[in-house]
Amino acid sequence: MSVTDTQAGTRRDLDRAVEELKVGAERWAQTPVADRAALFRRVHASIAGAAQDWVAAAVEAKQIEPSAPYAGEEWMTGPYGALESAAAYARSYEALAAGGSPLDGLHVGVAPGNRVAVRVLPRTVQEWVLFNGFRAEVWMPPGVPGRQVRAEAGLGAGTVGEYGGVGLVLGAGNISSIAPLDAFYELVAHNRASLVKLNPTFDGLLDVYRAALAPLVDAGVVRVVTGDAAVGAYLTRHDGIDKVHVTGSAGTHDAIVWGTGEEAGRRRAAGDPQLTVPITSELGGVAPMIVVPGRWSAADLRFQAEHLVSMRLHNAGHNCVAGQVVVLSADWAQKDDFLAELRAALARMPARDSWYPGTDAKVARARDAHPRAEHLAGRILTRIEPGDPACTDEYFAAVLAWTEVPGHGAEFLRAAVGLANDSLSGTLGANVVVRPQDRRAMGPAFDGLIADLRYGTVAINAWTGVSFLLPGATWGAYPGHTLADVGSGIDVVHNGHLLSGPERTVLTGPFRPFPRSVLHGELSLFPKPPWFSGSRSGTETGRALTRYAAAPSWGRLVPVLLAAFRA
Repeated sequence: MSVTDTQAGTRRDLDRAVEELKVGAERWAQTPVADRAALFRRVHASIAGAAQDWVAAAVEAKQIEPSAPYAGEEWMTGPYGALESAAAYARSYEALAAGGSPLDGLHVGVAPGNRVAVRVLPRTVQEWVLFNGFRAEVWMPPGVPGRQVRAEAGLGAGTVGEYGGVGLVLGAGNISSIAPLDAFYELVAHNRASLVKLNPTFDGLLDVYRAALAPLVDAGVVRVVTGDAAVGAYLTRHDGIDKVHVTGSAGTHDAIVWGTGEEAGRRRAAGDPQLTVPITSELGGVAPMIVVPGRWSAADLRFQAEHLVSMRLHNAGHNCVAGQVVVLSADWAQKDDFLAELRAALARMPARDSWYPGTDAKVARARDAHPRAEHLAGRILTRIEPGDPACTDEYFAAVLAWTEVPGHGAEFLRAAVGLANDSLSGTLGANVVVRPQDRRAMGPAFDGLIADLRYGTVAINAWTGVSFLLPGATWGAYPGHTLADVGSGIDVVHNGHLLSGPERTVLTGPFRPFPRSVLHGELSLFPKPPWFSGSRSGTETGRALTRYAAAPSWGRLVPVLLAAFRA
């Protein structure tokens, strides 16, 4: 269905879709858990069959040449992510159907602050090989005992007879797997059917989504539509919609909840939202990249500068969790050397055009706010102080800022955590780069300071964007936001092990790529990551990775590794 306005015919089509989803949700409520698992296995197969067309449509939507070195991003953030998610939910359903738990086989340990930590990566020997040197844990809130974590895992997935109603999923326009993953979570965790309304940037993926999600469409629990803002507004007020989920900006969220203009001000003051159903959200923010000072080699400086620049330039900077503010130590003897490498990395990364609507205006806003900024191959680098617009304005473009706080070791990290928590907008993702020996020197203080970071995902020597693609990891803002102060959003998505009320995901990776990792005592064989902007084999790796996710085997894993080592 392709709609561009809210004329009577369009409204009838949308009304019919909502009614069909009500019937589908009622049928889903009575579906045995084992049958739900089987359906998600069919979804997995249908995604695999649509993968090539999916990537072709995403590349066209983003105006990318198929031969471009960064075209591989569309494999990894499109069908690969959806395949991994569908498989994870199928496994959780299968565990529940057999009388077990989605946590069966996972290590449940402890984290700082009386927290339970559930190890979600690596889960298998093949994952240990594929992500060698990486580890991911989901941390629960302080004081929640392990027995409660195990008892509550599963959410609504194992409940037969529970009608979850119909939800509206307002899809993101930057990463093509987001809308399907959001619909998956609504169905699995809450038994809720979804009307997925695509962002106009992805209108061209409508047929691909319908093909990839065909088993869910046929089961009557997903409908996918396109349309403009008027269609979105009609649906948010539809009396057949029981819940809304939006991925986008805080401004979009607030317009849905409170309205716009003077009316919004009156409603806020009165605590009277115009939206009458629950809403969850993922809204981005200004992500920090904290660089802990140490004695780094020239290769370390170059690699980590490229690491941070890749966090910013992935998807042309159009990511809600793209690192925006680099936090350095004013007392680091190598600060100027690192900044020189940062400039060099910005200048040498492959050229690419901005494609997301409104980017030119955001870049102009950044230029106006930072007249002394450096311009490097069409990218902006600027020094800032707390309170600068770059601390609160998510530019969603190739704009990188840096700032500094004093100190070394734990003293520096404490100051950097304070800056990230108190001066930067949003709580979606934070990145920390630290040499292993400098981390060890801080002892328990390091882990305690990581626990102090109020972010939904914290990545240590890795990028939080990697966690987005890990099906067992959770994705969302740090808990505590409200309708009146929504920050980076409310609740989580993904969450393949269906943990109840998680606090955050903590992802740890190697400080150096192989072989330098091993030469410096790190037990990691992971090469230069394929998501780096300068990866020479990113497209080949993304294609092989998707093929592996479609039917995991040692035979399909080998081509992934061979491609990755050519990065």
